[in-house]
Amino acid sequence: MKRVLFTALALATLSAPVLADQALATSKNCLACHGVANKVVGPAFKDVAAKYAGNKTAADMLATKIQKGGSGVWGAIPMPAQAQVSDADAKKLAAWVLSIK
Repeated sequence: MKRVLFTALALATLSAPVLADQALATSKNCLACHGVANKVVGPAFKDVAAKYAGNKTAADMLATKIQKGGSGVWGAIPMPAQAQVSDADAKKLAAWVLSIK
């Protein structure tokens, strides 16, 4: 019984930050153009995470791209700048995206 409770508690603890950051992504309207597991207008977040896996500068680069926008990496449709996203939130979002498997 203790083992089951410990496992349930561990899983709940591990998933809580992911849910919190998905809530942030929702509040910043990221999910209007991106899906977690599927392409919408922009790439799926899991595809972004896979593309930049192991890249030590990816979090900073993605945080900047969130705020300033970009084009040409994922096709012809540009990502508009999200200047209303604070530096701290952009870094949280970038870290969350890169953590998606």
